[in-house]
Amino acid sequence: MHLAAPGPNAEELDALIKLAARVPDHGKLGPWRFVVIDGEARDRASAALEQVIRNDEGVDDARRDFVRGWFNRAPTCVMVVSSPRPSPKVPEWEQILSAGAVCFNLILAAHALGFAGSWLTEWPTFDERARTALGLASQERVAGFVYLGTPTKGAAERVRADVSARISRY
Repeated sequence: MHLAAPGPNAEELDALIKLAARVPDHGKLGPWRFVVIDGEARDRASAALEQVIRNDEGVDDARRDFVRGWFNRAPTCVMVVSSPRPSPKVPEWEQILSAGAVCFNLILAAHALGFAGSWLTEWPTFDERARTALGLASQERVAGFVYLGTPTKGAAERVRADVSARISRY
């Protein structure tokens, strides 16, 4: 990830989040929320994650140092939280897909505004202790950590799935 300052300012970030939220949302449930991690909050959130792993078996000083800088990879990180709501009409699966669409929209909006973004999940997404340390409720999950900033170099192309092998006709 090659994202540096400047990141979006408060007004730009508000605009990005409003654009990100324009996704399919059956029942208008808004089954997601945003947690902005920028400024000094990056150090506090990183320290919270470091505390989660501090005494885990096999974790050395290098790993702890890396995690202490977790949210300093970019000027801004938006944690998109999937927060499905009970509904007799809207399956949980649709609500989870809506949260994924929010992440993707946030990336598209950032690029349209001249910034760049990186949508990651990584271990805190799947670690209950980390989710608790980051303030998520028990039924919530991280849909993505969307890091935002100014690109310092172009994205490297990587091997992708063969799309033509995944097309069929009914």
